[in-house]
Amino acid sequence: MSVTIGAARRGRAPVADAAPGRTVRATLLASASLTIMAAAVIAPSLPEMSRVFAGVPAGGVLVRLSLTITSLAIGLTATVAGAVTDRIGRKPVLVGSLLLYAAAGVGGYVAADLGVLLATRAVLGLAVGGIMSAVSAMITDLFDGPRRAWFLGLQAAAASLGGVVFLPMAGVLAGISWRAPFLLYAAAVLIVPLAAAGVRETRVPDPVASRPADGAPARGRRGVIALIFALAVIGTLVFFMAPTQLPFLLQGFGVSPPVVGVAVAGSTASSAVAALGFARVRNRLGRMSITVLSLGALGLGWVVVGLAGSLVQVLAGVLLGGVGVGLIIPNLNLWLSELVEASRRGRVLGGLVSAIFVGQFLSPLVMAPLISWAGLGAAFVVSGVALPGVTAGIVTLLRRLDAG
Repeated sequence: MSVTIGAARRGRAPVADAAPGRTVRATLLASASLTIMAAAVIAPSLPEMSRVFAGVPAGGVLVRLSLTITSLAIGLTATVAGAVTDRIGRKPVLVGSLLLYAAAGVGGYVAADLGVLLATRAVLGLAVGGIMSAVSAMITDLFDGPRRAWFLGLQAAAASLGGVVFLPMAGVLAGISWRAPFLLYAAAVLIVPLAAAGVRETRVPDPVASRPADGAPARGRRGVIALIFALAVIGTLVFFMAPTQLPFLLQGFGVSPPVVGVAVAGSTASSAVAALGFARVRNRLGRMSITVLSLGALGLGWVVVGLAGSLVQVLAGVLLGGVGVGLIIPNLNLWLSELVEASRRGRVLGGLVSAIFVGQFLSPLVMAPLISWAGLGAAFVVSGVALPGVTAGIVTLLRRLDAG
């Protein structure tokens, strides 16, 4: 057990244990694998859903919303879920959220109409926000120093591998029925016994005045946190073009739903590989350098996708973009965990989850006017070109706050 609860009650900071057990580590990684792919798992079904609900007023928009409303719900609730983990504990939030995830996810399979389907997708978002906030907080409770960077990389890799496993399966199932991919959410039930019986509470029960590892002045810390959140919003806004726009771009290449699932999963596969190497990259580069490098890779990848003349070129761009995302997520998680004291990590890391999924929700809304004006391929190119410039501007502001 990495956090000595008795020590925390006596007013000391939590102590990282040498080696959390295999059950704990497996539970955290399995839970993480259910998160990032949660909204995107129905992406291969979107074209067929658009045809099924073509007679519904604004049906095309609502079908796309069925994917992104999950992200909005996560964005609106994850910060609150993180605060709840600080107050009542990480474990009850994790167990309850896993149960809710399974119920709401499978609920889409039996939804009678588009309105009910949208409601189940919103509740699914509430569950994902709870899982992600609890898992991130538990990891930063359990690990310190280089081992924290290592396991945050594993967390990001597990989240990406969830996409590698579930998205191709969703593509195959979508070829059978557009409803079939919703059954994949039942996988959360398998993790519940491990979380309930194998994981012990790691929360610090009192607001321990443990100083953050980062030496940033208190007056500038809130600004740094806000800019980190902004990076998360912008990066995921661009990255989420993969599940929301790539299926429609690939229609121009005449590919089948299973191939769409493989293509979207390609970004998560390369993301997982990059995340596994995050600890080594962090040993060699500072967090701001990693930020510029990772979002630059995402931008370049999207330029390649937008200019692609073949499916192979599209896949090359998607893989490059995934590398960037695989580095940026653990980098921002680690950055924030070093900025705040242990008793506030839940709400701050929950805020990062909110920022990530607000970006996902905004992605199709922001891109729609650009796609309407310039076309889908050009939207990838413009986004890819703009992202490194915006990143450089935010990093410049971060350097000034860090120096102040």
